[in-house]
Amino acid sequence: MDASALLDRYERMNVIRRTEKAAHDLFLRGLVKGTTHLAAGQEAIAVGASAALRPDDYVFATYRGHHHALARGATPEECLAELMSRATGLCRAKGGSMHLTKAATGMLGSYAIVGSHLPMAVGAAWSARLRGTEQLAVAFFGDGATNIGAFHESLNLAAVWKLPVLFVCENNLYMEYTPIADVTAVPRPAADRAPAHGIPGEVVDGNDVVAVEEAVGRLARRARAGDGPAVLEAETYRHFGHSRADPAAYRPAEEVERWLKHDPLDLARGRLAELGVDEETLAGADERARAVVERAVEAAKAAPPPDPREALTDVWADGGAAWRT
Repeated sequence: MDASALLDRYERMNVIRRTEKAAHDLFLRGLVKGTTHLAAGQEAIAVGASAALRPDDYVFATYRGHHHALARGATPEECLAELMSRATGLCRAKGGSMHLTKAATGMLGSYAIVGSHLPMAVGAAWSARLRGTEQLAVAFFGDGATNIGAFHESLNLAAVWKLPVLFVCENNLYMEYTPIADVTAVPRPAADRAPAHGIPGEVVDGNDVVAVEEAVGRLARRARAGDGPAVLEAETYRHFGHSRADPAAYRPAEEVERWLKHDPLDLARGRLAELGVDEETLAGADERARAVVERAVEAAKAAPPPDPREALTDVWADGGAAWRT
């Protein structure tokens, strides 16, 4: 990857990191309704994967999905307004933090029920196959989802039909508060189980945006060529607890310190320095990201609340509100 492309990835990750920091600060000020599940530290997976996908590909994410919504074209203002229950929010205040969706850009939702979106991604891939569009469906999920039935059911059916779908596990080592290694029989909860379904399973450094983009791009080309699904396990680490109600005191201090030294933004800055990008250029990217998010915060705060008369808008396909039998 050349310096220009990597600088673009770095700036995108920077915007996502600052948007999540803004969400954290707004929550503490009582301006974000409900809770938030931050993905700070996992930005390289979303940005690297999205850069390797086509604009019309489908993405499905978990409730920790702010980074994917932003990587797939949602703006910081849309996301923060949604978290603050504003009319200008991504889902017009109907989704909140855990359900960020922007169908127009292929972001087909964040899902609060663990693993529920994996079968949906299989269905989207089947639709693409039927229509002959060569679109790809990508399901991003946490390590905990590998221990539920929907994971295995989805991999099995995708393999049987050789569907164009990628299963990307964001393995941040913890399934909510429990270390995944304590309750799982194999060391790689996603990649080690893929061969049981006749699917290739790979592991990648989820904090290296270049490595993620290369891996997703290669597996995407394979799927589009008709060779079927694949599992990619991206090793990463969340900087915060499971949610804003979790101080994450259960994580060993040395583990946290080790992973914070392997920050996605720092890795990208190091690569950029190796490519000859100077500090002034990096500072310019930082400043642009800061300005974008600052403007987004102010715009979201100033946005009006949703109109109660629109509560049922978009609930039915035709925009109506009549019950059907």
